[in-house]
Amino acid sequence: MFFGCVDQTKTSEQKNNTELSSEIKKAEFAIIIHGGAGTILKQNMTPEKEAVYEATLEAAIQVGYTILKNGGTSLDAVQKTINVMEDSPLFNAGKGAVFTNAETNELDASIMDGKTLNAGASAGTTTVKNPIDLARAIMDNSPHVMMAGVGAETFAKEQGLTLVDPSYFYTENRLNSLQRVKAKEAEKKGKVDTESALLEFYDFDIQNAKFGTVGCAALDKNGNLAAGTSTGGMTNKRYGRVGDAPIIGSGTYANNATCAISSTGWGEYFIRAQVAHDISALMDYKGLDLKEASKVVLDKVAKLGGDGGIVAVDKHGKMVAEFNTSGMYRASMNDKGELTIGIYND
Repeated sequence: MFFGCVDQTKTSEQKNNTELSSEIKKAEFAIIIHGGAGTILKQNMTPEKEAVYEATLEAAIQVGYTILKNGGTSLDAVQKTINVMEDSPLFNAGKGAVFTNAETNELDASIMDGKTLNAGASAGTTTVKNPIDLARAIMDNSPHVMMAGVGAETFAKEQGLTLVDPSYFYTENRLNSLQRVKAKEAEKKGKVDTESALLEFYDFDIQNAKFGTVGCAALDKNGNLAAGTSTGGMTNKRYGRVGDAPIIGSGTYANNATCAISSTGWGEYFIRAQVAHDISALMDYKGLDLKEASKVVLDKVAKLGGDGGIVAVDKHGKMVAEFNTSGMYRASMNDKGELTIGIYND
């Protein structure tokens, strides 16, 4: 009698769990990307420029979508999608990287595998054409997670990655942006030590306000998640500054138990808040869904004084693009081939 009662209770629980799981429809695969968040206002954008951004976002995400549709891995989809954005001068990554105070380009990137929790990252490189490829090579072919500077470039050469002369990263509009920031800095007599002063510098011009990175998160047909991020960092950065993009847990995180995330924004705050991992942790420990967790963490960033956004996909294929700025370049595609592209906070 007693044992029969226990068995009956278990059967009831199993039935409830079955009903609950049936309500969650898992997508076969999914992919979402960003091209940076910041002061991106429609009044500052011509229709022609808007069309170019949208076309490039579509071209990039179609690469990853095709890989996923054909049964490829989320890691390959993330890497190859980011390659397209790195090769475009539109975004602050690869070819379009912003200039440092010394008028050089220093690039950062990271990638993470949600199945194994393995990850790779590089920081401060000046000759690696596609930093996301270096991050992938570090993850796959070394015992380390992060390499920086000359050492990272030595490893890239050993791995046979494409190296370029630093002049490859030169774009006139990025240099002009640096010169405008320097001119503003001179007006303030170099008083850029405070965060409020920095905000003034980066808020007066669309190109300078956009702390742009590029990033991608994807779920493949095998249920594996991956995420990656690549950036040129912050205009006028000094002293070998590194932001959140190559920091696992800040700019990039992926875990098959929860989600995959790529961040974009003011890196110092995203590092302090451990944005990407914190979103995953809220899902894991508190049972929040992806959108709820993302909002909570970005609210925390805002309270610290930072801004930016994330793109993410959870283990069921649900995608989220959350940001607390006036705009974020973004696109997503589901397993039905439905494409969504956005720029502004509307």
